[in-house]
Amino acid sequence: MNSVYEKLQGCYESIRKRTDFVPRVALVLGSGLGEFAEEIEIRETIPYSEIEGFPVSTVPGHKGRFVFGYVSQVPVVIMQGRVHYYEGYSISDVVLPVRLMKLLGAEILFLTNAAGGVNYDFSAGDFMMITDQISDFVPSPLIGENLEELGERFPDMSEIYDRNLQKILRTAAKKLGIPLKEGVYLQLTGPNYESPAEVRMCRILGADAVGMSTACEAVAANHCKMKICGISCITNLACGMSQNPLSHREVQEIADRTAPDFKRLLAEAIAEMGTEKDRQGEQE
Repeated sequence: MNSVYEKLQGCYESIRKRTDFVPRVALVLGSGLGEFAEEIEIRETIPYSEIEGFPVSTVPGHKGRFVFGYVSQVPVVIMQGRVHYYEGYSISDVVLPVRLMKLLGAEILFLTNAAGGVNYDFSAGDFMMITDQISDFVPSPLIGENLEELGERFPDMSEIYDRNLQKILRTAAKKLGIPLKEGVYLQLTGPNYESPAEVRMCRILGADAVGMSTACEAVAANHCKMKICGISCITNLACGMSQNPLSHREVQEIADRTAPDFKRLLAEAIAEMGTEKDRQGEQE
């Protein structure tokens, strides 16, 4: 058996010893959003450290556990803190949690993050729905022997972010009166913030926001046929676009300030995703 898949299976079996919960939606919580997991109807929590072979998040403010439960009767699994490539893990370990949530039954992957705004029309505190991405600056998680159990060798990437889920996000934001920008997310490795020249490069390439996660997770999820949506909280304008030096503390402060609206948007969108699934079932 492929060593990556063998490790994935070990993590799956470790979780299944603790719970038989089957989620419909997998939610990855970025900086400042961890409390959302505390507010759902919780059925089970499993710290990453208690899952054999599972990579553990080392970033301040990331709790590091799976939370299983319900959001408006929609079964969800929530990652309270993600694993980043800059923490020193292999790219296959970085996307292991996404693949694991797929094995557990999740059909939809909802990605969130804190990001720097590259678009001059953006301001700190804005929310940006991700419509496409650029991930060429981090290794593809599909390099190496293909995991045939998960997906094909050369997966199509023409619609990484599902159009129907984007409609749901727009509708939810409009219903709640929460402004929602749209744009392209670009992932760099981090952990250092970008230089002014790198920010100009990102803008030239067509990015609207830049961060240190998410894109590689979306590639892995698309490979295993999950439906994907994502929202970035723009916590700052990227380097060279303002006079202020960048800091993780600033990112955390803006993320915390916008968290109430972000959590409302998450709850509304997930509830609608459950309704959409029910409608599809009726049509079938």
